Amino acid sequence: MPRAVFALPAILAAAVFAAPAAHADPAPPPAGAKVTRAALDPALSAGRGASVGFAEQEAENAATDGAVIGPDRTAYTLPAEASGRTAVRLTPGQYVEFTLPGAANAINVRYSIPDAPGGGGITAPLNVTVNGGGPRTMTLTSQYSYLYNQYPFTNDPNADLLHPDWWITECGCVPAATTPAPEITKPFRPAHFYDEQRLLLGRTYKAGDKIRLTVPAGSNAAWTVIDLLDSELVGAPHVRLAAANVLAFGADPLGRRDSAGAIDKAIAFAKKAKLRVYIPPGVYRVDRHIIVDDVTIEGAGSWYTIIKGREVALDTPAPDGSVHTGVGFYGRYAQDGGSKNVHLSGFAIQGDVRERIDADQVNGVGGAMSDSTIDGLYIQHTKVGLWFDGPMNNTKITNSVIVDQIADGLNFHTGVSNSLVRNNFLRNTGDDALAMWSEKTSNANNTFDHNTVQSPTLANGIAIYGGAGTTVSGNLVADPVREGSALHVGSRFGAEAFTGGLLFSGNTTARAGTFELNWKIGLGAIWFYALDKDIAADVRVTGDHYLDSTYNAIMMVSDWPVKDLYSITGVRFKDVRVDGTGTSVLSARVKGSASFENVDARNVGAVGINNCGSFGFPPTGSEFSVTDLGGNDGGGTTGPWLAGWELPNTITCDDRPPVVAPPAPAPW
Repeated sequence: MPRAVFALPAILAAAVFAAPAAHADPAPPPAGAKVTRAALDPALSAGRGASVGFAEQEAENAATDGAVIGPDRTAYTLPAEASGRTAVRLTPGQYVEFTLPGAANAINVRYSIPDAPGGGGITAPLNVTVNGGGPRTMTLTSQYSYLYNQYPFTNDPNADLLHPDWWITECGCVPAATTPAPEITKPFRPAHFYDEQRLLLGRTYKAGDKIRLTVPAGSNAAWTVIDLLDSELVGAPHVRLAAANVLAFGADPLGRRDSAGAIDKAIAFAKKAKLRVYIPPGVYRVDRHIIVDDVTIEGAGSWYTIIKGREVALDTPAPDGSVHTGVGFYGRYAQDGGSKNVHLSGFAIQGDVRERIDADQVNGVGGAMSDSTIDGLYIQHTKVGLWFDGPMNNTKITNSVIVDQIADGLNFHTGVSNSLVRNNFLRNTGDDALAMWSEKTSNANNTFDHNTVQSPTLANGIAIYGGAGTTVSGNLVADPVREGSALHVGSRFGAEAFTGGLLFSGNTTARAGTFELNWKIGLGAIWFYALDKDIAADVRVTGDHYLDSTYNAIMMVSDWPVKDLYSITGVRFKDVRVDGTGTSVLSARVKGSASFENVDARNVGAVGINNCGSFGFPPTGSEFSVTDLGGNDGGGTTGPWLAGWELPNTITCDDRPPVVAPPAPAPW
C-alpha cells in the first residue's frame, strides 16, 4: 500500500490547517449593506429556495460612479439577463463598491464584458480592493458567453441565419422563401451575456468592510457590467486521511499534467481496499470522463478542489454522436448496466464548453447512477451541469451550485425514479435550469425541493415534461429571459403522458413570464402547455406565490394546430397569492378546466381571467371552464379578479391586452 495514501503532503496540509474556520456572524448587516435573494427582500421568500452560504448583493444597490442599466425585461439585452433586471455599467476608471454584510474571506462576481468583434470572447482586468488596500486583479473573460442566432446557436456574431427556411418574427416571414430576402440585423438575437468568477481573499474581513471593484484605466474592455457580488465565509478545507489520496497515484495539483489516469488508479485502488477517494486542494486537469461506479469521491470543498478540463475534439464521432469530450464524472450508461452506490462531494467541476452541440456528452455529471448522492459540488462551463439518462433509481443531488451552463442545469431524462434534488443554487443556465423529461420511459416519484433558480437565459426555471408522482416544492425562481418562464408543465418533446399526481407546493416566482416571439403573447409565471397530448393528471398547485409577473400569473395554452385535439383538465389551485401582474391572473387559451380556492390577488393589470378557450367562441361560453370554490379575493384595475367571470365561463378573450407594470411586491 503506498504510504501517501493516508497522509497529505506537507505543503497542502499546512494550507488546510491555516485556513479560517467558518462561524456565524450574529451582528445585523451594517448600513449600506443591502442583502437580497434573487433581487427580492428576503422576507418575501422566507423559507423558500436554497439555503446558501453566501450573501447576495445587487450592484445597483451599491455605491458607484458608473451607470445603472435597466430595469428592462426585453430579451437580447444586458438588463434582461441581470438579476432583478438591473445592473451597473462601468467604463475604464469607474468602480462599484459593496459593503460586506458579514464576515467573509471569499467573493464571487457576476459580470459581463464585450465579445470580440468576430466572436470568441476577450479577457479584461478588474481590480479588487478591500478598504482601499493594494489591488488584486481578476481576469474577466467573455470566452464562455455570447451565443447568437437561431437554435442551436453560434459563437459568430456575423453569421447569416442558421435556418433561413424557418419562419422568424423579425420579418414575419420565411427568409429563404421571401423576395427580396429581408435584411436581418447582425448580431442576430445575442444572448448569454454573463459569467461569474470566484476569488479567495486570503484573509477574513469583517462586516462593514468595503469591497471595491474597479475597471482599471486602459482596460481593453470598453465597458464592464457588474450584476452582483456574492460574499462568503468559506470554512477550512475538508480532510480525509483514511482514503486513497489521488496525489499518491500521480495526480498533479498544479494542473500542469492531465490527472485523469491518476484519478482512475485511485478509484481502482479504493474499490479494492474499500476506501474512499480523496482529492486534496489543488487544480487538477482532466480532459475526459471519469467513469464512476460503487465509489465515494470527496474533495476538500468546492473552493479548494477544482477539477478543470479542456474540451477535446474526437478524431471520429463516438457511438452516441459526440464529437467532443471533456471533464465530467459519468456513471455507466443505462444500456451498459448503469452505476450504483456513487457518492461525489466537495469539489468543483469547471469545463470548457463554449458552443451548444446537443449530441456532445460534455456534461459535468452524466450517465446513470442509482442509489447515489451528489453533494456540495460547484459546476461551471459545462454543457449541462447534471444530465442523467435512466432508467435509474434513488439518487439525491443536494447543496450544489450550478452556474454558467450552455444548456440545462439538471435534467432527469428517461426513467428516473424516486430521486431528489434539494437545496441547490442555479444561475445563468442556457436552457431549463431544472427539468424532468419523460422521453420514451416515464419518470416517477421525483422531487425538486427548496432550490433557487436565477436568470435562465432560455426556456424555464423548472420544467416537468410528463411523468408520474412528481413534486415541485419550496423553490424560488426568478428572472427567466426568453422562450419559457419560471414554472412549466409541458406535454411536449415526445414526453410520456402525465399520470398519477403532479404537485406544485409553496414555490415563489419573481419577475417571471417572458414574451413568446412566435405567438406574440406573454407567458404566465406558471404555464401549462398541451402540445403532444392532453394534460389530464391530478395536478394541484398549492401555496405558490407569484410576484411581479410580467404578463399573467397562470397560463393554460395549446398550440393553434392542435387546439381542438388536446385539453388541460382538472387543475386545482388553492391558497395561492398573486402580487402584481402586467395583465391577468389567468390566461386560458385551451379547452379544459381549472378550479380556484383561496387564491388572493392584488395589483392585477387587466381583466382577472382572459378566457379564450380554444377560440371557438360558442354561445354557451368558453371551452375552458373555471370553478370558484370560494375565498378568492382581491384584484386590480378591473375589480375583483374572479368576480362573475366563472359563470357561465364568460369569454373575455383579449389576445394582447395592454401591459400595466405592477408596483414592486411587498409583504402580504
